[in-house]
Amino acid sequence: MNHRAIQYSKFGTLILTGALALIAVIAAVIAAGGGEIGPQGPDGTQGKDGAPGPAGSSGLRGFPGVAGPEGEQGPSGPKGPKGSTGAPGNDGKSGVLAIGSGLTTAGVNEGNVAVDFDGTGDANTVARSDHDHDHDHDHDHDADYYTALELAAGTADVAWTSITGVPADLKSGGTASSVKWDDIEGRPSGLDDGDDLLEAIEWNKILNRPETLNTTLGGMPCGSSEIAIFNGSTWVCGDAGPSTGDYAISSQDCVDGLIATGIDATGSLVCATLSSSDAVPFQRAKHVSTALATGPGDAGLWNSVTIGDDGFPIIAYEAGNALYLAKCDDVSCTSATSMFIENIGISDLHASLIIGTDGNPLIAYHNDGDFKIAHCQTVGCETSTKTIVEGTGLVGEYTSIAIGTDGLGVASYYDKTNKNLKVAHCNNTACTSADITIVDGSGSDGPFIGMEHERGKYTSLTIGADGFPIISYQNVKDESLMVAHCSDVACTDSTNHSIDSLGNVGRSTSIVIGKDGRALISYFDVTSTDLKTAHCSNITCSESTTSAAVTTGGVGDWNSMTIGTDGHAIISYYDSFNGNLEVAHCNDVTCTSATAVDVDTSPLVGQHTSITIGSDGLPLVIYHDVASRDLKAVHCSNGYCLPNVRNR
Repeated sequence: MNHRAIQYSKFGTLILTGALALIAVIAAVIAAGGGEIGPQGPDGTQGKDGAPGPAGSSGLRGFPGVAGPEGEQGPSGPKGPKGSTGAPGNDGKSGVLAIGSGLTTAGVNEGNVAVDFDGTGDANTVARSDHDHDHDHDHDHDADYYTALELAAGTADVAWTSITGVPADLKSGGTASSVKWDDIEGRPSGLDDGDDLLEAIEWNKILNRPETLNTTLGGMPCGSSEIAIFNGSTWVCGDAGPSTGDYAISSQDCVDGLIATGIDATGSLVCATLSSSDAVPFQRAKHVSTALATGPGDAGLWNSVTIGDDGFPIIAYEAGNALYLAKCDDVSCTSATSMFIENIGISDLHASLIIGTDGNPLIAYHNDGDFKIAHCQTVGCETSTKTIVEGTGLVGEYTSIAIGTDGLGVASYYDKTNKNLKVAHCNNTACTSADITIVDGSGSDGPFIGMEHERGKYTSLTIGADGFPIISYQNVKDESLMVAHCSDVACTDSTNHSIDSLGNVGRSTSIVIGKDGRALISYFDVTSTDLKTAHCSNITCSESTTSAAVTTGGVGDWNSMTIGTDGHAIISYYDSFNGNLEVAHCNDVTCTSATAVDVDTSPLVGQHTSITIGSDGLPLVIYHDVASRDLKAVHCSNGYCLPNVRNR
């Protein structure tokens, strides 16, 4: 319902007094509310003469203009004569409507309190009201009005729609699009300068801050010196790493032949040559060493590792007189799923593994006197086809397989019966048949008897920069290192060269193609018990230079080599003097010297090693633990395979 406020005007003096009181109330409300002064409003309309009657209470000031001169006093009585028209009032300014004493507030809940002016705005205009001031006799205000005292004290509720000058975006009761900074109460004094570039706030000034912070991931029980680290497959607790000041400035590196040994006071990287006898100057990230297979019998003999198309390592190995294939469950090979392939009897496996053009493993191996190739029909080798490539005599030791430029497998192996080096070129992806060629030995020179031309042990094959296979092997009779360079993809013809014949050399060879496009060979010098390297000077390796890369004694047997992400070779091998697994990182492309470190110092570890570069760019070494009889893997934490070193 609507309630209109009407003022009875009996005496002009009372009208002026009421107007002055109303001005005071309006000023108080405006001061409290902080509203802006609106634009100048128009003249008010002329009001009608009020009916004569008893003196009313203090009246409402004319709105929007100020009160005019005092009008003539009407006579007492139930209805006074119409008063003369008062002089026009001065133009007033819009402001917030203030409700004076005596106005009803019933209808607040409906939001429909209204104030009407029906006169001209002159001072002698009588306002009309049908409000009964005496209605709320018990003064409980449950129906009609509030007093000026209550309004001033802030205990009254006024309908939102009765207030004028409200910002448009607040009339709906929603959120204002903007609020003046000076209108916000309790704002921090330090922000009064309007600085929008505040980058940090003191922790103790943050309200409702937690007493403690959870610095672990998902509630992991990491120690006070540990942090959550993703190891490639899951989150684990690990070393928190270097403390403040241990980091070098960005975009720094050491030149070839040097390694990072620390950081100076200016934040620059300190580079130095590290010999095998030097201690690692800083202890941080650790290699991940895992026992992958614990049997049956001796697990991990004659192993070979490569990286599958999914980026996870795949390993062929011997365990309990059988061929197994293990597919790692993550890049670091912290666990693996093994699959039985075939029994091999009491013979040594001599496995070599590669991924075929169909994305499935292809394994060359020795099985009880036969040379065989297994083609896996799935990545995990749940099923496979096994083919006897050659079964005449005792053949298939020291196998090495690669994929030729024609997309077919090509493998080298030793014919023990005829003492020959042989190569088999597969006729299809699964290698269910192959063409066999004698590359070096008695069969290539004639039917010699004995060891006069015994050649072909410790073979290692790769594809040269010209697209043809190149093979390193031992001349058994002369105990020398040899290289055969094939003249075509199938190696139906080749040229053979002696590389090193000083002492008993050429055992445990491994060949790769360096970033210079030339073959690089690692091998064991039995006479000096050193790890040696040979770098070919041309594609056919008709000329070469040899170097003793690691000379600490008792090192180099069971070696395996690959090329690191820095373009330098990295070699895993067995330290027979200490019974440890070691890794040497070449200091240059030709590997004239190398930095050697212990990777696993457990007793009697490091035989039957095989190394590759993982999909994360870090070396992965597979080897046999003689003491525990397990197949083991170590994932290096850096490209040099230096222990306890973390990149900055």
